[in-house]
Amino acid sequence: MRTGIHLANAAALLFVGLGAAGVAHAQPAEPTEPSPSAGPSAGPSAEAPAPKTIIEADGTYAVGTDILPGTYNSGGPVDGVACYWKRTAGEDLVDNAMTKKPQTVRIEVTDTSFTTSHCQTWVLADCGTACPPPPPPPGPGALFGDLRRFLGPNQFAIPIP
Repeated sequence: MRTGIHLANAAALLFVGLGAAGVAHAQPAEPTEPSPSAGPSAGPSAEAPAPKTIIEADGTYAVGTDILPGTYNSGGPVDGVACYWKRTAGEDLVDNAMTKKPQTVRIEVTDTSFTTSHCQTWVLADCGTACPPPPPPPGPGALFGDLRRFLGPNQFAIPIP
């Protein structure tokens, strides 16, 4: 009887934990495009500015035109809200995240745009496109390991009559 109660408690904790640990994939409202710098208007003979290696404002940036591809780091969100970013290749979503933690994003040459909202400044890492890929986010298996450590190793054992 006592094992049944422990098993029921473990199952309840598992379902509550899975619900609370869900991944946020909501996309906030589209941010505005970055505004061009307020300077003298360039004539037809002026060259286009070089792509940036620092992203300081919310917006959608064209890879190769507005920003260089490579590995970028951000300190996380600003103003206590979640930092949202997304990478796209044409119409396809390549990767995205909404988080309150510092972020590392590898923007590939094949990406067409990078969108950021409510994130601290993104800075291109010194290794650029040669950086190793960032580690994947923890999956549901990490939750099971945490639950097992919390409840103890014998909580999931089936009693032998």
